[in-house]
Amino acid sequence: MTDAAVPGAIPVPEPKAALTTADGKPLKQALRKANAKARRNALLLVLPLFAFLLITYTIPIIQMMTRSVSNPEVASYLPNTAEAIADWDGTDLPSEEVFAAMATDLKNGGRATIGRVAARLNAELAGIRSTMMGAMRSADEFQAPFKEALLADDDDWGDPRLWKLIQRESRTLTPAYYLRALDYEYNEDGDIVRRPDYLRVYTQTFWQTAWMSALITVLTIVLGYPVAHLLATLPASRANLLMILVLLPFWTSLLVRTSAWIVLLQQEGVVNDVLVLLHVVDEDGRIRMIYNRIGTIVAMTHILLPFMILPLYSVMKTIPPSLTRAARSMGATPLRAHLTVYMPLTVPGLAAGVLLVFILAIGYYITPALVGGESGIFISNLIADRMTGSLAQLRLALALATILLVGVLVLYWLFNKLVGVDRLKFG
Repeated sequence: MTDAAVPGAIPVPEPKAALTTADGKPLKQALRKANAKARRNALLLVLPLFAFLLITYTIPIIQMMTRSVSNPEVASYLPNTAEAIADWDGTDLPSEEVFAAMATDLKNGGRATIGRVAARLNAELAGIRSTMMGAMRSADEFQAPFKEALLADDDDWGDPRLWKLIQRESRTLTPAYYLRALDYEYNEDGDIVRRPDYLRVYTQTFWQTAWMSALITVLTIVLGYPVAHLLATLPASRANLLMILVLLPFWTSLLVRTSAWIVLLQQEGVVNDVLVLLHVVDEDGRIRMIYNRIGTIVAMTHILLPFMILPLYSVMKTIPPSLTRAARSMGATPLRAHLTVYMPLTVPGLAAGVLLVFILAIGYYITPALVGGESGIFISNLIADRMTGSLAQLRLALALATILLVGVLVLYWLFNKLVGVDRLKFG
C-alpha cells in the first residue's frame, strides 16, 4: 500500500528527468558547448585586429621606450675598457690596466666603430672625438706602458672627466636622454644638475603644449556647444544643411585648410584688410596674427571644432524636448531649465568631445609647424626636428615622445577617475 493511498499523507513529487536537446544530449552541456563555440568564433573575428594592433602599435611603442634608454656604444665598441674601468673609484687617473684596455680597443676598432663611440662621448664632453680619433690612428704604435703612451699622444687622456664619462657611459642603459628631455643633465662629476637657462627648451615647450591644447579645447566648447544645440533642435532639412557645413572641414585637406588660414591671418591678409577698412587699426598698425601662438590657436580651433560638435550633437539629439518644457511648466526660467535639466544630460557628449579634442591637440604637428613660427610650436615639432638629427638626437626624440605618451595616459586616467569612460558617448 503506497503513501498516496493513505488518507491525509503528503504527496512526494516524482523526480524530474534531466532536460535534453532533440538529439538526447543534456541541455546544460549543449549550452556550454554552444557558448564556447560562439566565443571561439568571436575571438577569430577580432584576431586580425589584435595582430594588426600588436604589429603596428604595441611593438613600435615598446621599441621606442627601449631605445630611449639604450646606450650600447661604449660597452659594444670599447668592450675591454668598459670591463676594466668598472671598478675604478673615480679618483686620480685609472690604472695602467684601463689604459692598456683602451689602447687595445682603439687598435682593434675600425674608423667606423671608434667614430661612433667618439661621437656619442663628444655629445657629453666636447673635444673628446678628436682625442679618440687621433689615438685610434696612432694605436698601432702604442707600446707599454700604455698610460704614458696615451698621455704622450694627447694631454686630454690625463683629464679625469674623460674617464668618468667613459665609466658612466659604459652602462648599456642610461637615463641621460630623459634627463635632457626634462632639462637636466650630468655635470662633470656625474651629478644630475639643471641645464643652463638658455638650453632649457623642453619643459617650457611641454607646458606650452599643455596650456595651448587646454585653451583650444575650451574654445571648441564655447563655439561648438551652441552649434550642436542648434543642430539638435532645428528641423531635419535645415539641420542636415548645417551639418554639411560642419563636416566640410573633414572633406578638405588639412594642408589646404592651414594654408587658407595663412592667407586670412597674415599682415597683408583678409582679416587685417577688413580691420583697416573699418578703421579698427591703421595701415601701419596691422596685427601680426600668424607665425605665432595666435595663428596656432585660431587654426587648430577651427580644425578641431567638428570633433567637439559631433559627440555633443549625438547626445543632444536624444534628449527629449519635453524635459525642459516640464521644468519650465513647473516655474523654472529658460536659463535655469537649461542649466539644471538639459546641460547635465549633455555631459557624456561634452566629456567625449573634451577627450577627443585635447588628445588630438596635444599631439598635433602639421598646423603648429606651418603657422606657429617660433613661439607657437608644440612638443611634437621638437620631436620631429630631433628625429632627423644624430643617433643621440634620435634617442632624445624617443624620450620626448615617451614622456608625451605617458602624459596622455595619465590625463586619460585622471579623466576616467573624474568623469568615467563609461559616461562617454561618441555617436
